[in-house]
Amino acid sequence: MTHLLMKIVGNILDITHKRDTKHQGIEVHLDRVEYLMYKKDGHYLQDFNYIDDLDAPLVITGDRLARIIDKKLPEGEYDFKVYDLVDGEYEENPDKFLSVLLIYDFEEDQHILSSLEYSETVPMEEFKKIKGAREKEKLARKNKAKRR
Repeated sequence: MTHLLMKIVGNILDITHKRDTKHQGIEVHLDRVEYLMYKKDGHYLQDFNYIDDLDAPLVITGDRLARIIDKKLPEGEYDFKVYDLVDGEYEENPDKFLSVLLIYDFEEDQHILSSLEYSETVPMEEFKKIKGAREKEKLARKNKAKRR
């Protein structure tokens, strides 16, 4: 499997703490999704994650993002709320989260994308289904490659 490249089209720093349709031209191309699930273990919640390296990029447009204002974040790190488009209306999805790390290049006078992290918190049943399906796909690809 070829590894896709993460990228941002447009200036993600234009996105403010309020979601705005005018940022539709900004695109975040993700090559992986981290699925999170929490399971109660006695009195405590235990977290599980599954990182899915995507076959095709997931593209999130800027009109579906709002920057989280957090003064404690390190310089160059930006976190975003993610909105879903449901029946033509934007609804914040607290189970989705995007984090962007930009490094400023003084010689080039521009920001350079260092990392993108996108996560979705899903129920246990969906987590198992996603993980199982992706593992089967990977195994099938591996077996197909061996037969060649």
